Amino acid sequence: MGLESFFQPSSVAVIGASREPGKLGYEILRNIIEAGFRGGLYPVNPKADEILGLKCYRSVKDVPFEVELAVVVVPARFVPLVMSDCAEKGVRAAVVISGGFSEIGPAGEELERQMLEIARRAGIRIIGPNCQGVISTSAGLCASWPLVRVRGHISVISQSGTIGAALGCWAAHEQIGIDKLVALGNKCDVDEIELLEYLAKDPRTKVIALYMEGVRDGRRFLEVASATAQEKPLVVLKGGRTTKGAEAVLSHTRSIAGSDAIFDLAFRRAGAIRVFDVEEMYDVCKGFASLTSPAGPNVVIVTSSGGSGILATDACEELGLNVIELPANVRHSLKEKLPPECVLRNPLDLTGSATSAMYDEAIAVISSSKEVHSIIAIIGDPMPGIAEVMAKHFHGGKTLVVVMLGGGDVELEERAKLQKMGIPIYSSPIRAARALAALTRYAEMRAERMGQNLKPQPPTNRRLGE
Repeated sequence: MGLESFFQPSSVAVIGASREPGKLGYEILRNIIEAGFRGGLYPVNPKADEILGLKCYRSVKDVPFEVELAVVVVPARFVPLVMSDCAEKGVRAAVVISGGFSEIGPAGEELERQMLEIARRAGIRIIGPNCQGVISTSAGLCASWPLVRVRGHISVISQSGTIGAALGCWAAHEQIGIDKLVALGNKCDVDEIELLEYLAKDPRTKVIALYMEGVRDGRRFLEVASATAQEKPLVVLKGGRTTKGAEAVLSHTRSIAGSDAIFDLAFRRAGAIRVFDVEEMYDVCKGFASLTSPAGPNVVIVTSSGGSGILATDACEELGLNVIELPANVRHSLKEKLPPECVLRNPLDLTGSATSAMYDEAIAVISSSKEVHSIIAIIGDPMPGIAEVMAKHFHGGKTLVVVMLGGGDVELEERAKLQKMGIPIYSSPIRAARALAALTRYAEMRAERMGQNLKPQPPTNRRLGE
């Protein structure tokens, strides 16, 4: 397939590199440098001798070294000529950032056809055009914007550069990180199907996030999505669900959105986890990248906020999770260890007098029960020392989902501690429940495929309230 040149290139030329901060040709070159790319890096601009301390070349053909990947940031009318130069140079792959191709109509379609014809004759693979580039954190490559360099295990395929960038930025901010990110743009050559095949076998990728607007070959997409979901979680956000949304898709990247009902059925058959907004996509991917896989659907909610516990209960029930009654032996142990004001049911309400030590005692007792598969711990007050407690139980065998809200500056300090330890935190009980439900459903699907006799639960790829 020849996709390795996009993600582990030995050398990169930025064709259309600029000396002016703020221009894409400058920002992309700077981001590649600041991301820590260790290979050869060659700016190409016929009007500059040096950019950002690097020797500049008039043409990619003038670079005296091998160029494996070209990042193209020149006006569309010059791209066919640039592709000819790349072909002569022996470039293996090109990320075409430039817009002005098939998305604008017949004139752009002709430019795209010329570019692709030249590339195919030379064996050059193309991502784009009209795209926001490629990121591979393991290679120190950020041929995109803004700068994203925190390593992780989420890989993103997105037909929207901004949606992909949002996922990458959120993951970086929370120290979850990403591994690879591809903004497809017009996908004249490399598309989501080929990338799914590649990422399904990629050892650095634990979960794949796919934002899509349409596919050219629905049957092939279903085959590949099904095979991918057997290897690792595939989380899908589909744009163009409504009539007006489908019209917007057509003007965005000239894709055909298709019937949402058909796509929904295809996602279910493939075993993909469907989500309905960008935040949910991130929350679910964060869970798959960082949380222990649940052993079943039974969940206990531990909270210092009665209202948050109620919201978590509603969300869990709607999403097919089982908010079980506390087993008698668990209630007995909790009664011995917790103050009398605690409400010993599920959700277990530690009330406003909750302390980190009370969470420690409660989670230890609940974790000892074989009937409990997951715990949602909601910290709804300033709680010094809670990070150490959550870290203590995070790898204790149960799936532990941590929610923090309403804790002010203390919450920020405790969040930062957990993030440094690679423990994800959710900002609302509903977001936590969605992530846990997705993990549980995927675990059940994997168990069913392996022939294990687990009771299937309702699908979680639906919106709350449906």
